[in-house]
Amino acid sequence: MTRHTHEGQTDMIHTDPDTATTATPAASRSLNGLIRSVGDVSARRPWSTFGAWAVLTAVVVALTGAFGGAFLDDFTAPHSESAQATKLLEERFPQAAGGSAVAVFAAPEGEQLTSFRSGVESALAQVAEIEHVASVSDPFATERISADGRVGFAELTLDVPSTELGVPGATALAEALDPARADGLTAELGGEAAVNNSKKSSGAEGIGVLAALVILVIVFGTLVAALVPIALALIAVAVGISSIALLAAALDISTAAPTFGALIGLGVGIDYSLFIVSRYRENRVAGKVNAEALSAAMGSSGTAVFFAGGTVIVSMAALALTGVGFLTSIGLATSLVVLFAMAAALTLLPALLSLLGDRIDAGRVVGRRRTAKPAEATAWWRMAHRIAARPWPYLVAASLLLLLLASPALSLKTGWPNAGDNPRSATERRAYDLLTDGFGPGFNAPLVVVADLKDTGLAPADVPELAQRLAADPGVAQVGKPQVSADGDTVVLTTLPTTGPADPATAQTVDRIRASTPAGVHVTGPTATTLDLDKQLSDTLPLFIGGIMLASFLLLMIVFRSVVVPLKAVVMNLLSIGGAYGVVVAVFQWGWLGGLFGLDGTFLIASPFPLLFFAVLFGLSMDYEVFLVSRIREAYLATGDTAESVARGLAATGRVITSGALIMVVVFLGFVTDPSPFVQMIGLGLAAAIAIDATVVRMVLVPATMVLMGKANWWLPGRLDRLLPHLSVESDAMAHQPSPVLVPAQGHEHPSPHHSLEDVRP
Repeated sequence: MTRHTHEGQTDMIHTDPDTATTATPAASRSLNGLIRSVGDVSARRPWSTFGAWAVLTAVVVALTGAFGGAFLDDFTAPHSESAQATKLLEERFPQAAGGSAVAVFAAPEGEQLTSFRSGVESALAQVAEIEHVASVSDPFATERISADGRVGFAELTLDVPSTELGVPGATALAEALDPARADGLTAELGGEAAVNNSKKSSGAEGIGVLAALVILVIVFGTLVAALVPIALALIAVAVGISSIALLAAALDISTAAPTFGALIGLGVGIDYSLFIVSRYRENRVAGKVNAEALSAAMGSSGTAVFFAGGTVIVSMAALALTGVGFLTSIGLATSLVVLFAMAAALTLLPALLSLLGDRIDAGRVVGRRRTAKPAEATAWWRMAHRIAARPWPYLVAASLLLLLLASPALSLKTGWPNAGDNPRSATERRAYDLLTDGFGPGFNAPLVVVADLKDTGLAPADVPELAQRLAADPGVAQVGKPQVSADGDTVVLTTLPTTGPADPATAQTVDRIRASTPAGVHVTGPTATTLDLDKQLSDTLPLFIGGIMLASFLLLMIVFRSVVVPLKAVVMNLLSIGGAYGVVVAVFQWGWLGGLFGLDGTFLIASPFPLLFFAVLFGLSMDYEVFLVSRIREAYLATGDTAESVARGLAATGRVITSGALIMVVVFLGFVTDPSPFVQMIGLGLAAAIAIDATVVRMVLVPATMVLMGKANWWLPGRLDRLLPHLSVESDAMAHQPSPVLVPAQGHEHPSPHHSLEDVRP
């Protein structure tokens, strides 16, 4: 067999037994065959498949109802000083370890709060009756009234941690303040319990579903084909969310886990079905009967879905490497939803497609006709050949663009969100502002100094000296009265810094206190806890990133039998993620275009976001890498022509990848409409990364680099080839083809470069 090279030379493809794999190993055939067999069985027994899913759903829902746990946020850094102090409080000072909130009251301008005593007392009487409220302090004590007499507060002590109060409990506390509002006062609920349990629903999931339906109708041209991916994704997400609630019975699962899992699960669920349905319809247009078209689609695109889903699962599960409870729970919960999305695409989808048959094209949109275009008739094929003709200018231009977008990330500064960053419409933000105005910025950054008298060697009589030492620190504004535990061995000193929770000077104050106090004296509280958590996230970020990159590199090396392809994928993913970081920094930290998003200031990048972004975006980027490169490799196994293989791979997947990416972008942009700047941060960062990856990276950088590398794309040392397991994403027909090796032709004719893949198969 011969081929026409990109340079115009005629070469012959043959198999060199010393450098090429002459037959597909059994493991490779078995994996493709396994995925195809799963699809075939589901397609032959659709009602049994539906029944199995119905039973699975019923069992999960029943178990969740009987054993499902409540969601709980664990914002502590394990083994940190703040975590040790919190544990000490729980053991010896349980009344100080419970949650807390603050009821803030403000009289109208020019009036005194004492003139509204009856309204305040009526409101606090209602607060005291609410479940989990253990005590309510006197708001009219001298230390709880501002210097101008206008603002006062009551401390609310809870008998459970703040995260266990829940949104209904926080809402009840806020509504209990209505008598004070009716008396003409401003009354707001602030403090730890209010911040941790504020309402965060944005409704972005509904926006995403509607947007996805519109895009799929445009892509497929028929309503039924568009509804299939939506239906499958919703089923997978529903079962996955129920499973998350069941998982909460055994682990502490963050309150953000279901929302995050639904967001990612919805996106990948639609994409996975989109890829398989597109390949199935492509096979039908090529003349294959329904059963054959579906089986072939499952053997090729179905296997790609298996690997793509695996990369997302690995990336999200890697959040456990941080050791931080709420991130670990988000990673595991999201992995669970993605697992169900992948399973639905590999089982439910072929069952549904087999029942639909020709009805997959029902509900055709007026003016849309299905036409079978050869690869060379598509814009993607022409674009790929333009890039192949001049790869260096495209490579340099795209790289410079990505580096330019990523450059703001060099000044990225992280911090922990606090109530002062929330929208002004939120009660916790208004309470925060009132307390800052009345008592100074440090009031919202209280430090809880815990002295274990057993370990320090201090006597109770030495506590006043400890308080004086704390008060002498230049960053401390006030030290509260000592609180002593029942057995007298633990003392708590509430210390107010002179600066706010996000001010770097507050972190320096915490460091000085820890360095100047004896062993056994610990600093905790919301501010110290978040500072410790921020440090742990920074310390574990390199390990986390390295673990994901290594796992992804190994997986792609096994799949594509290459060292170059996975290395290229890792580098390009870093560029696209860096571009997303840069966009977020420019908008939120620098304030560029902030007015477009309704921002009223600049913000530090939330400490967990770099890790969350990396996990999600690396996994999703690998999805597109697997789908694009698998089609390129499939064409290369048939033709041996790198430029033509890239063009055919791009022609086969370009529209599908960009459509899937557009769905993701619209879903994520729905979060930009949320009033919270940190929710907006998530939406804009994810949307920017997917848009960059699906356009600049997959459509320009990948074709340019693969054309430049030529045969080197598939280089794999022989010894490593023998050590690695053999897995494949190509269709069974391609999997049985030997790897092409080029030698000079001896007068053989070559096929036209415009022939179909079938025409050039040996």
